[in-house]
Amino acid sequence: MKIGVVRNPVAGGGRLDAHWTEVVATLSARFSDLDIRETEEPGDGAVLARDLVALGCEIVVAAGGDGTISEVADGLLQMQAETGSTAVLGVLPCGTGLDFARGMGIPVDVAAAVERIASGTDRLIDAGRISFIEDHGRLASRHFVNIASLGMSGATVRAVNADRRKGRGSAKALFFWRTVTEFVRYRFQDVRITVDGDAPVEAKVALVAVANERFFGGGMMIAPDAEPDDGLFDIVILRAASKLKLMLDLRLLYGGRHRNHPAITILRGRKVVVEPLGDPLANAALVDIDGESPGHIPATYEMVPKALKVRC
Repeated sequence: MKIGVVRNPVAGGGRLDAHWTEVVATLSARFSDLDIRETEEPGDGAVLARDLVALGCEIVVAAGGDGTISEVADGLLQMQAETGSTAVLGVLPCGTGLDFARGMGIPVDVAAAVERIASGTDRLIDAGRISFIEDHGRLASRHFVNIASLGMSGATVRAVNADRRKGRGSAKALFFWRTVTEFVRYRFQDVRITVDGDAPVEAKVALVAVANERFFGGGMMIAPDAEPDDGLFDIVILRAASKLKLMLDLRLLYGGRHRNHPAITILRGRKVVVEPLGDPLANAALVDIDGESPGHIPATYEMVPKALKVRC
């Protein structure tokens, strides 16, 4: 069997470097043909995954954080749509958030994750497809496998990804600190949210999360009831409220204990459209796609059921 690896060499501050020789040796012992590629800039993960599938790889491993995993999944799903490919996504988590691996039960220990790639079972999961506006003003579209959100989360992931301490300590602590600091300066934004064509919800929001899985932001269980194979998004709306009260209540997110919070609304559906209300520039909330923030709303989120096999 031929296996491909897409490695992000800077993920988690290069945390995988110390184990890389061992990783390659273990995978080479289990698979007869190993092809390793490295990303150099954002977007490379999808391109390299496509190349590896075209070369006959049956498993493509994303060695990196949630952003790398998302890009590789996007590349696999593109090839599936174009060629009917059935390549499986493998995960070697070594980034900052590790939220996709957490939700799928994939170990973050390097040796255990490599063993899971070699001998684990495949789970068929849903994916999402988001259309949004890039920072340069162009319409863009891509897949996501974990959570795509908008609002405060977009500002937070930009701050986390720019933080020089990224990869040097606790991801949970870094995400929490950046969430608090960005929240202090965040201006709530007016949006219209339409789910499956039903009556729209118009609200001033801090956050809207369109969730295929449960975790984001370095371990926040934002969508405690989400399942990655039920064919539905869990849509979590955090409305504007007292900033001090919301900051004090952030701890509820880590345990998924926010379902009945007065500022929270949770919906379920297959298609979500989010548009700015009023001034389209002032309310063009930043999007967060599996830990990366490449643009802003208006955005449309569509469910792609039973889309991708994941080795876990």
